[in-house]
Amino acid sequence: MIAFHPHLFVRVQELTGPRAPQPLPLSNGFNGGCAYRVLGVFSPSETSEAYFILPNDREELWFISQRHLRFAGLHDTAAHHLPLPAHPSLPAPCEPETVS
Repeated sequence: MIAFHPHLFVRVQELTGPRAPQPLPLSNGFNGGCAYRVLGVFSPSETSEAYFILPNDREELWFISQRHLRFAGLHDTAAHHLPLPAHPSLPAPCEPETVS
């Protein structure tokens, strides 16, 4: 079992090249300008890879390799997506999610 903080958010920084892990998140409903809540973590016993369970912008759940992800902060919120603060090296922020 892998423990993680319930307020953990990550951002996508997709690896490129022939050895990049699949799926490629930015081609599958994720936005580089958003932070995504981590819903779970899975690490198959046959590999050292860890996969984070994240909701994408199309409300699909995906297992994304940790090699595509960077820490985006701990946020005590009910939202599953947060816009990243403006920074010259980051993409434009995503639209904030409305929680009903």
